[in-house]
Amino acid sequence: MTSTARRPVLSKDGGTDNRPGPLLGVVLAAQFMALLDVFIVNVAAPTIRAELSASGAALQLVVAGYTIAYAVLLITGARLGDLFGHRRMYLGGLALFTAASLACGLAADTGQLIAFRLVQGTGAALMIPQVLSLIQRNFTGEHRVRALSAYSAVLATGAAAGQVVGGVLVSADLFGTGWRPVFLVNVPIGVALLVLGARVLPRDTPAGPTRARALDLPGLVLLAAAVSLLTVPLVLGQEQDWPLWSWLSLGGSLVLLALFGAYEAGLARRGGAPLIAPRVLRLPGMGRAVLWITLAMGVNAGFLFTLTLHLQGGLGQSALRAGLTFGPAAVVFGTVGLTWRRWPAGLRRMLIPGGFLLAAAGALSVGGLLADGGTGGWGLFPALGALGAGISLAFSPALTGALASVRPEDAADASGLLATVTQLGQLIGVAAFGTVFLGAAAGPGARDSADALWATTLALAVTAVVGAAVGPPRRAR
Repeated sequence: MTSTARRPVLSKDGGTDNRPGPLLGVVLAAQFMALLDVFIVNVAAPTIRAELSASGAALQLVVAGYTIAYAVLLITGARLGDLFGHRRMYLGGLALFTAASLACGLAADTGQLIAFRLVQGTGAALMIPQVLSLIQRNFTGEHRVRALSAYSAVLATGAAAGQVVGGVLVSADLFGTGWRPVFLVNVPIGVALLVLGARVLPRDTPAGPTRARALDLPGLVLLAAAVSLLTVPLVLGQEQDWPLWSWLSLGGSLVLLALFGAYEAGLARRGGAPLIAPRVLRLPGMGRAVLWITLAMGVNAGFLFTLTLHLQGGLGQSALRAGLTFGPAAVVFGTVGLTWRRWPAGLRRMLIPGGFLLAAAGALSVGGLLADGGTGGWGLFPALGALGAGISLAFSPALTGALASVRPEDAADASGLLATVTQLGQLIGVAAFGTVFLGAAAGPGARDSADALWATTLALAVTAVVGAAVGPPRRAR
């Protein structure tokens, strides 16, 4: 038998795929672009508000409309890929995302921009679940582990990179276009990926027993309603000071999630095809991985959001300077995510709890360095690097471990589940830690903002310590 390291990468029809590098590059580039758009608009928001005379609520929907559509439809996108083919849904979602990006960049008013952002999020939800499914179905053994490590590195660096790229594009004001390049930049990249994807992605095989599973429409409606009731108040409740409707919505989401779970379990007992196969939820370590991913992404997104508020609002920094501040965290995150598998095997069981502890130390260091209302000096960059390394060590092994043993027939269900958990973790982080920051800010000055950031970094550190307390994986991955 050939060694695992030399085993060829298999296509899903059992043949050998001689282009694993281009295939992985194409799907991960689209993954990165879609994640970039979750965060790239953050630093462009003030410019959008000024140029389009957007109200506060309209601006929130511009920023959040993409995320809401993305989160609500991810699991549906995964099942559609299972039904109609991952290649077909990937290219279709990419085409819709690219066209919507062009429309966003050309929007004449906030109403158009909100509508096109919803379409853009829908395209991402159709495209992104296919990335994991294509990796699961076309890579085996150590090849799959390395591909998943690259996937997890891309997944989380997209958040910090979005801040950086957004700051650069807005500050450049290319040809006097202001905020529009944050959307238009996707168009040439999307077109190139469509051309390359049509060439390197394996063709979908005829529908087999797994693909032939019917779409679980009642489950889809219950889950979409539950996720909508959860995401909308998380996105809009903070700005509106958490009105009664937001709490009723959150409570309603829990009720619908319980109904969804009961319906799916009953459907599985009757021999039907539930939206998420129960066996995926019962996979060894999946429950822990869901908790770790939620906490890691919550800390990551909450930190990026609140530090951006402090840098641009409290310290008055430009979009470019604030965006570039996140560079070290993005670089370290990606580097660690790509290399942790090469570390000594004896360390791997402790990577996740150790990563959470390192993230806690990094958050406290950043808060301490900025506590006097200053810029933190050069010491801020190693602190940001430590935070990026810690979150990467917490997130990447958890995701890789959860997916490494998933069977190809369960790839769509697992992909949709973990992609949705990742997105919801980010939403919860922004809402929870954003509320801490805004609630602790006594005024608009740099010192008041610094005090609020310190309170937030304490909350971030406590959350990271909770992740460490869950303990190491039950067995080394």
